[in-house]
Amino acid sequence: MPQKKKPVKKPGAIVNKRASFDYALDQDLVVGVALTGPETRAARDGHIQLKGSFVTIRDNELWLNNASFSLRLNERNKPGARTIDTSPRKLLAKRKQIDDLAARKQSGMSIVPIRLLTHGRFIKVVIALGKGKKNYDKRETLKRRDQEREAQRAIKNI
Repeated sequence: MPQKKKPVKKPGAIVNKRASFDYALDQDLVVGVALTGPETRAARDGHIQLKGSFVTIRDNELWLNNASFSLRLNERNKPGARTIDTSPRKLLAKRKQIDDLAARKQSGMSIVPIRLLTHGRFIKVVIALGKGKKNYDKRETLKRRDQEREAQRAIKNI
């Protein structure tokens, strides 16, 4: 009797954990992203890395830079062969939203992707405005996280 394959659980969202550590995030915005077929398949399979990616404004358009898409190659005799593509991808937002982001970016804020949402028909990117943290702010975040973890352990052991 042949064994049935277990269904592969696909992620609903790809999260950029590094963004909340490196930036003090402010306002977030959900925008669409223009992808090709293989890029869409990589997103639905969870083969995307948002770490180190950022958003720029060029010619009054939003562009997602440095996001790593692991694209499947359709070559014979090479099952599972993949290539990494980090080319810029256009983000789809309304003109008023882009103008607001451009004005806020002029005041020293950065635009960072936080999550890539893949459930549903469309693939969306959640971007946020953020101010870069200094090293002492990052150390404070780590210290606070450790204290919360120790408090949870103490409560659990009681």
